[in-house]
Amino acid sequence: QGNMAFTGKYEFEGDENYDDFVTKIGLPSDKIEMGRNCKIITEVVQNGNDFTWTQHFPGGRTTTNTFTIGKEADMETMGGRKFKATVKMEDGKIVADFPNYHHTAEISGGKLVEISTASGAVYKRTSKKIA
Repeated sequence: QGNMAFTGKYEFEGDENYDDFVTKIGLPSDKIEMGRNCKIITEVVQNGNDFTWTQHFPGGRTTTNTFTIGKEADMETMGGRKFKATVKMEDGKIVADFPNYHHTAEISGGKLVEISTASGAVYKRTSKKIA
C-alpha cells in the first residue's frame, strides 16, 4: 500500500527565487517570462511506489513523468530536456537529481512544496490542493 499522501491535483500558489534559479539553469528569456507566476496545475497519482506526475501549463502544454521509487526512469525537465534519473524517497520527500539541479517534493500542511537547487540558488514553489 504505502503512503498515498501525494495523490491529488494542485494549483500553483506562489514561488520564491524564480529568476535567480532559472537564470542559473540556463533557461532562455522567453521561457523565463512564460514561466513567471505560471498557474501550473500539478496532478499526482501515487500507487505505492509508482508515480505519474503531470504538469499542465496554461495554453495546453503538458509534461508527464512516470517513475517508480528506487528505479531508473526516463524523465523530462521543465525546459523539455529528456534524461534518466532514479527518484528516491527520503523522510517522506520525493528526491530527484535533474541534469543541472536537485529537486525535492513533499506534502506540507496539505500543500505541495517543491524545492529545486542549482549552483546555490534555491527555488521554492508552493501549490495548493484543489482536488
